[in-house]
Amino acid sequence: MASKPIIGVLALQGAVEPHKKHIEAAGGEFRAVKTPEQFETVDAFILPGGESTTMLKLIETFDLWDVLKKQFVEKPVWGICAGSILIAENVTNPAQKSFGLIPMSIERNAYGRQLESHHVDINGYDVSLIRAPVISKVANDVTVKATYEGKPVWVEKGRYMATTFHPELTLDFPSPMHREFLKIVSG
Repeated sequence: MASKPIIGVLALQGAVEPHKKHIEAAGGEFRAVKTPEQFETVDAFILPGGESTTMLKLIETFDLWDVLKKQFVEKPVWGICAGSILIAENVTNPAQKSFGLIPMSIERNAYGRQLESHHVDINGYDVSLIRAPVISKVANDVTVKATYEGKPVWVEKGRYMATTFHPELTLDFPSPMHREFLKIVSG
């Protein structure tokens, strides 16, 4: 690994650029990635918030599923909102394909429609819940780092992390979540 870990934000769709200042402030190097050649150049991945169905379609359209799956076995991954759906083991409302990196069940759009999006304080940091999924169940070996309304919203298992909220949209750099992910990457 380079002196600064290189964090690749999957740049197919969603909130990519807002991660740049957070990653840099946490001591990493930001890189937007979307090709197999670019995936090879990073130390870890962030699957950003956006629309999980659209991301899946683009992953399949560009034949990236197998190469991403291989990369995700080898490198740390943080799924944010839609990204957390992509790394869950079980997805409902409706069911969809996922990489199954964290043994958890997640329900899409559980906090409501776009108009119900709102800000909340998670562990002393203001974050955005935007059509956010709800983690309805986690395996015993998954660490719950934060809850909201009694449900997990930030979880970790080994090199994998998921948040159902968007910390990258808050302009207080770096977010505690980005700091935590860089700690995981630096191991």
